[in-house]
Parts: sequence; structure tokens; C-alpha cells
Amino acid sequence: MTPDPDAFLVPVTEEEIRRERRKARELRESQWWKNRTSQGVCAHCGGRFPPRELTMDHLVPVIRGGKSTKGNVVPSCKTCNTARKHSLPF
Repeated sequence: MTPDPDAFLVPVTEEEIRRERRKARELRESQWWKNRTSQGVCAHCGGRFPPRELTMDHLVPVIRGGKSTKGNVVPSCKTCNTARKHSLPF
């Protein structure tokens, strides 16, 4: 049985979304993120890409209450990130 994705919706204000996106921009500039992307591996498909082509993917999306923290973001190729949209990782 597939879980109902709407059962996991958390009300998030526009201000919270803006704050988390601002934190994500700051995190992308950190040495920690540069080290994560330097390997060039997408966390979802395992494909190898030039580091500059990897995007930051929130495992729990910001619009679902996810935070821009080291434990909630992974490098992702554009294809995987776009395919996930606002889905949860299950």
C-alpha cells in the first residue's frame, strides 16, 4: 500500500520558506558543500557528474517543512532533483 503523500503535509509560511532558501544559499557556499560535490556523485542515481552540475536536493523538501541543514541536503543531478519535485524520500 502506497502512503498518501498529503498525509505528510506540514503548514509552512512563506517567511519560513524564504528563510530556509536563504540558509541553503549560504550552505552552498560552504566548504562542507564543496567537499560533498567534489566527488561528483548524485546521491539518488549514483551517476558521476562535474561538481558544478550537481544541485542541492532537500530530502524533506522545504515546502513540506524540511530544513536547510547538513543532514537534510544531498548532491543531486538535475534530472533526479527535477523528478523528485516535492516528494518525500520513501
